[in-house]
Amino acid sequence: MKRSMFVASVALATVALVGCSTPGVQSQSAPADEVYLTYELRDTVTMEAVRYENRYGIELAGHLFKPADFDPSQQYPAIVIGTPYGGVKEQGAGIYAMNMAERGFIALAFDESYNGESGGEPRDLSAPGIFVEDFSAGVDYLGTRPYIDRDRIGAIGICGAGGFALTAAEVDPRIKAIATTSMYDISVMHRYNIDYSMTDEQRNATLERLSQQRWDDFENGTPALPRGGWPTDGPAPAVPEGLPPVISEFFEYYGTQRGWHPNTIPNFTLTSGLSFINFPLMTHLEQISPRPILMVMGENAHSRLMTEQAFERAAEPKELVVIPDARHIDLYDREDMIPFDKLDSFFSEYL
Repeated sequence: MKRSMFVASVALATVALVGCSTPGVQSQSAPADEVYLTYELRDTVTMEAVRYENRYGIELAGHLFKPADFDPSQQYPAIVIGTPYGGVKEQGAGIYAMNMAERGFIALAFDESYNGESGGEPRDLSAPGIFVEDFSAGVDYLGTRPYIDRDRIGAIGICGAGGFALTAAEVDPRIKAIATTSMYDISVMHRYNIDYSMTDEQRNATLERLSQQRWDDFENGTPALPRGGWPTDGPAPAVPEGLPPVISEFFEYYGTQRGWHPNTIPNFTLTSGLSFINFPLMTHLEQISPRPILMVMGENAHSRLMTEQAFERAAEPKELVVIPDARHIDLYDREDMIPFDKLDSFFSEYL
């Protein structure tokens, strides 16, 4: 077991966007003036818009990143990268994919089913089994590219995607190495609250309310969304005062210029939480061994407990990295805090 403190620094470079074609899948080039990214794309990589289906027949939208000196005659290691919960590939997942492509990996950032540019109806739905499947679908896609070594595919999950990536790896041995950053266990969030403060009475009241909501959704023909959240018509100039600390932190990223994107959603459908209450994630973490796990968390992250508990349940080999002074959202986009060199050395060793 390894525990370490680590800080990474990555320099910004020139911005460019180059499209490439991929055989056997619907794809298109992505000109810079047609794609809204929350970060600056560097000319050290190319980015291609791709589409492929998961096992349930839902079409997923992804951005495939390659090193600028990509050689199609060679075979590369690859990483599938999941977004923060409610986020899209044009945000933090794209930042991770760009940085890993700069280090010689093929990297796929994708939108989860029912969200972003991916397919699936109804929209804005969250479902544990399907979100887990979306990681394996990324492995399906990557492992069928002629320039990718299908025995060298790993996964990175940011925030909620960390729990989905680990759960996928429990039953998908094709995922050879897994890293999580600012991991959230969405099942724990819905069943217990992030601080485990939910009582049985509160949970029962939630179940009663959401089960009644199902009748309303059925009669209305569409699932209801919670009220509130960040603006959907453009970024707010500042974080509103008086928000609870965790909500304020998320608003800082999703609701302001820092991370706002038109494809993100303030909330999932009201009844999405029912499935997470009933079906826990990461119930067989020990089965991932002997494949390695790297978990990264911020020193000041409100989600620390979720990472620490998952880390304790996981079997060796495993390593926990704590980023000094970092909050939960800082590992979404802060390239001066995200330990990309550590991620590089981890995947280079194990893929």
